Amino acid sequence: MSQLTSNDDLKPLPRGTVALVTGANKGIGFQTARTLGSLGATVLVGARDPERGATAAAALGAEGIDAHALRLDVTDQDSVKAAADRIRQTFGKLDILVNNAGVLLDHGIPVVEVTADLLRDTYETNVFGAAAVTSAMVPLLRLSGRARIVNISSSLGSLGVNSAEPERLAPFQMLAYNSSKAALNALTLMYAHALKTDGIKVNAAEPGYVATDLNGHQGIGTAEEAAVTVARLAVLDDDGPTATFQSETGHIPW
Repeated sequence: MSQLTSNDDLKPLPRGTVALVTGANKGIGFQTARTLGSLGATVLVGARDPERGATAAAALGAEGIDAHALRLDVTDQDSVKAAADRIRQTFGKLDILVNNAGVLLDHGIPVVEVTADLLRDTYETNVFGAAAVTSAMVPLLRLSGRARIVNISSSLGSLGVNSAEPERLAPFQMLAYNSSKAALNALTLMYAHALKTDGIKVNAAEPGYVATDLNGHQGIGTAEEAAVTVARLAVLDDDGPTATFQSETGHIPW
């Protein structure tokens, strides 16, 4: 098992824990898979491109992590169903789902110039994709007994934060991306309440302004740091919260 660094206060996961991370072949997704694998989980590296997924899984395996590539295009319902079927056949259940796959398509485009097609393309991955994967995986998560779902969101989608501090949006005028994260936050709340009686905790994570391919590596944080924030919500104890939006510094208003 690989050594932990900034997340070495996290407890090891129970033997047999199975975690799926979408968009896990790079960036925050890869580091989240790495963190959960370091805690003892079998990690399923969800990736749209099978070759990139296999490369990422091999890199994790070289660190002693039990990692398996899983072809998963969140915008393709057949791909989502096939992934759920494979998990059921191979592992019989799912304990952790991290909806990490996302796109940012309107950076630098003025709000009033964002087209409906661009909105649809953004929502296809960031909102509809997360919903499709969650719905497909719920039957497997219900077999866990202590399942956790974490949606990777952004404070740019927080109506509470941005209505109170509108000036913070000035450098980040992204109609499609920001509103898609607001929609994802709404999904998080709805799933959390719908799955509460199943013991499934559903929370949203704000990874911060992280340097990734999504933003041309302009962020000031690292994917490794962001993964710790995500992992904390993925490994919550039974008395941990649900229906929350959290960053490394605490709760964020929806």
